[in-house]
Amino acid sequence: MIKQNRWTWPTSGRGLYEITDPLNDWLQREQLEEGLLNVFLQHTSASLIICENADPTVQEDVLNAFERLFLDGDPHYRHRFEGKDDMSAHLRTIITQSSLTLPVARGRLCLGTWQGVFLFEHRMIPHSRHFLATFLS
Repeated sequence: MIKQNRWTWPTSGRGLYEITDPLNDWLQREQLEEGLLNVFLQHTSASLIICENADPTVQEDVLNAFERLFLDGDPHYRHRFEGKDDMSAHLRTIITQSSLTLPVARGRLCLGTWQGVFLFEHRMIPHSRHFLATFLS
């Protein structure tokens, strides 16, 4: 069986937005018990990650580390069509992921104790991000 759902997730700019609960809610609402869930983000300047969701300082440290790795407005970047954070956002996406495939058991994602699924917005200004969730059993 294959079941799909599309979401639009508004962001308020660069940051981590946990989407674990909406994914689990959908699985339970649709009575999708055992299988795999693939989540695909349809963008080149945002990504998906699994990160600790218990201590918010972990998320702050992730954001700070990416700030150091990919500087907005780096003079070596040629691609700047949408602002100084344009190319740095693409690079952040390239080293993270556009999709995740996660096991599902008893209608819930099989995540570890402190794990959560996050939409990682790399742009500074708000965006509406679109992703597709596909459940396979």
